[in-house]
Amino acid sequence: MRLRDVVLFNISAIVGLRWLTTAASQFGLASLGLWLVAMVIFFLPSAAAVRELADIDPGAGGIYRWVQRAFGPVHGFVAGWGYWVNNLFYFPSLLVTTAAIAAYAAGPRFAHLGEDTGFIALVSLAGLWLAVGMNVVGLRVGKRLQNLGGHGTWLPGLIFVGLAIWSLTARGSATPFSARGLLPANLDLQSINLFATMTFAFAGLELAPTLGDEIHDPARTLRRGIALSGFAIVVMYVVGTAAMLVALPHETVSITNGMPQATAALVERLGAPWLAPAAAIVAILLVLGNLGGVGAWLAGSARLPFVAGVDGALPPAFARIHPRWETPYVGLLTQGVVATLFVIASLAGSTVKNAYLVLTQTTLILFFIPYLYLFAAYLRLRRSRDTRTALVGLVGFAAVLFSIVLGFVPPADEATPWIYEAKVVGGVIGFMALGVILAGRGVRHRTATSGPRA
Repeated sequence: MRLRDVVLFNISAIVGLRWLTTAASQFGLASLGLWLVAMVIFFLPSAAAVRELADIDPGAGGIYRWVQRAFGPVHGFVAGWGYWVNNLFYFPSLLVTTAAIAAYAAGPRFAHLGEDTGFIALVSLAGLWLAVGMNVVGLRVGKRLQNLGGHGTWLPGLIFVGLAIWSLTARGSATPFSARGLLPANLDLQSINLFATMTFAFAGLELAPTLGDEIHDPARTLRRGIALSGFAIVVMYVVGTAAMLVALPHETVSITNGMPQATAALVERLGAPWLAPAAAIVAILLVLGNLGGVGAWLAGSARLPFVAGVDGALPPAFARIHPRWETPYVGLLTQGVVATLFVIASLAGSTVKNAYLVLTQTTLILFFIPYLYLFAAYLRLRRSRDTRTALVGLVGFAAVLFSIVLGFVPPADEATPWIYEAKVVGGVIGFMALGVILAGRGVRHRTATSGPRA
């Protein structure tokens, strides 16, 4: 992978245009300011921390290696475990919204399938195993899906923003823009907890370093890739959310297929029949973008159980390399099988929207636990021991901790909050407890005396 591949990989892995609909539908105009707050207190500190740690240790394994280097093999395994296992929830949440958008792309006759759990499960599993198969064959093939995902993210965003600007100048905005509107109307706990989702939307710069051994001149390429992709990511979120509010009043935005819906609204407002296919084109591109995101997270996170297998923290099977394609195929296939079970389980007895929300919140919490380790490792390993670098680490650590707390708060419109809480809390505690048990039984007995990998 070279600089272009890393930039597209980061965009594909981090940018989820579905977060535009979440932000716009829940916060309205105030979401623009909240994106900037999330950028300052989380995204910029995480970029600084990842750049520093990738310079110190650019080898494959990323966060697993960094935490192991800072705090030893037990903590390294727990951080890597949390990072890997959160994807078992992330893939279903991403695939559920991808399937809903695919139904929209098929046209009005098929739009109702977006709420059909059978259709959602079928399309989700097809997308999952396409991504698994391409990554098992190798990163040379798998990166094509990731690169396609990067293009499938910025291109529909560009089309959508272009239509929004045209509509704004010709027909005005569906949402009144004012300085007062930039402040949240409600500051209750249920509203504030959505800010954690916006913070989560900026997470992922640490993923590419897990592929360190497969990146050309990794330290330099990762450093430049973080800067270029970071700028593009911030612009896409802020400008894209503003375009969403130009297209629709915030209370009418769909949480699962809001961008195609908003594109159709812009086309209708402009009154240009030749633009009618635009919504379907945007939906198709979004499907490709989301599949690229699944591929990126599969490729990166599968390296963590591989490195843990090499270190002896997991069974030796995880350290196997495919004899033909030279990929950590055991970790990839394991993720595919377990994610399949989670897709099916998440949809059982739930509406598509409820399944999406539970998966998103559980993913957020499991994902941010390793981020506490990441900022702690940065504070311990940073080469420049001044006030500025300490402030970067402490602000990032505090933002992550706050987001974890907020992640446990159920949505305000949740009809059965205790069931919601049971699913989220049970998933988080169960999986992290299993990680601690594996760390105690595996890492202590096999690698406690070996020290960090070179």
